[in-house]
Amino acid sequence: MNLVLPMAGLGTRLRPHTWSKPKPLVPVAGKSVLAHFLDPVLALPDLEQVVLIVGYLGDQIRDYMSERYPDLRVRYVVQEELSGQSHAIWLAREGLAGPTLIGFVDTLIETDFNVPDGESAIWVQEVDDPRRFGVVEVDAEDQVLRLIEKPDEPQSNLAVVGFYYFEQAERLIEAIEQQMERGSMLKGEFFLADAVNVMLDDGLKLHAVPVEAWNDCGTEGAILETNRYLLDHGRDNTETALAGNGVVIEPPVFLDPSAHITGSVIGPYVSIGAECVIEHSSLRDSIVDEGSLIKDSKVHDSLIGRGCQISDLEGSFNVGDASQVRGNG
Repeated sequence: MNLVLPMAGLGTRLRPHTWSKPKPLVPVAGKSVLAHFLDPVLALPDLEQVVLIVGYLGDQIRDYMSERYPDLRVRYVVQEELSGQSHAIWLAREGLAGPTLIGFVDTLIETDFNVPDGESAIWVQEVDDPRRFGVVEVDAEDQVLRLIEKPDEPQSNLAVVGFYYFEQAERLIEAIEQQMERGSMLKGEFFLADAVNVMLDDGLKLHAVPVEAWNDCGTEGAILETNRYLLDHGRDNTETALAGNGVVIEPPVFLDPSAHITGSVIGPYVSIGAECVIEHSSLRDSIVDEGSLIKDSKVHDSLIGRGCQISDLEGSFNVGDASQVRGNG
């Protein structure tokens, strides 16, 4: 089985963090978004090949994968022109055959990956306002009838969560080529929904599978919400966290063992990366990337990048890598 992950986007909604690192490497609850996505999927049997479609800052993805997953068979494809999801998968078409999972890394899901024999699958979740998403229309047996990208008047509240399984990747590639020949685009991009509709018209059996949880990692607010969810569901290491003198921990939190914390109140819902130094500060509902220093500050609802220095401040901050922000203390 193949696993294909398109991840060439610029991640503009997560600026300033994505000026210096690709969106899949933004940290949440103690590890990167990419690792949270990959780790459960890599446990699936018969996974033979992982195809990563990279672009902006793609060299960092390569280095990260080599370090964290040195034994994993990975093929890299570069998408230089951001022409959409279908275009990305079409670029990876060489050697892509048979059972294939396709996922978009800015969303994390919890689900049962078992699919009925002889069928393909698309994972979905009910939402209150489906107009912001791609949605699926299904029959009484959860067989997909049609995909519609961001409908103005949705006929379904089942949102596409960005995870697909196709029994035959060759059929998908053929459908994408038809889509591209027809010029079926939305706002200048080839969306996968149009290619799937080509396959449905050709008789594809596509089963809609509900997810148990769906967490977005595409914006500052969303990634903080995902951090809260993950800390509430298995990533809290309060019991094993090593803290220095005068430290109060209010769980749940994730503290990297190499972080040095003194005279501070940490939590709830705080993730602190490797080699961070926290002195005489309070932090809640925040993510602090590796190598950052926070001193004499009260920080809440914040994303602090890698190698930052924060001192004498109080409030909520969205600070990119290698930044220095000082107050008047």
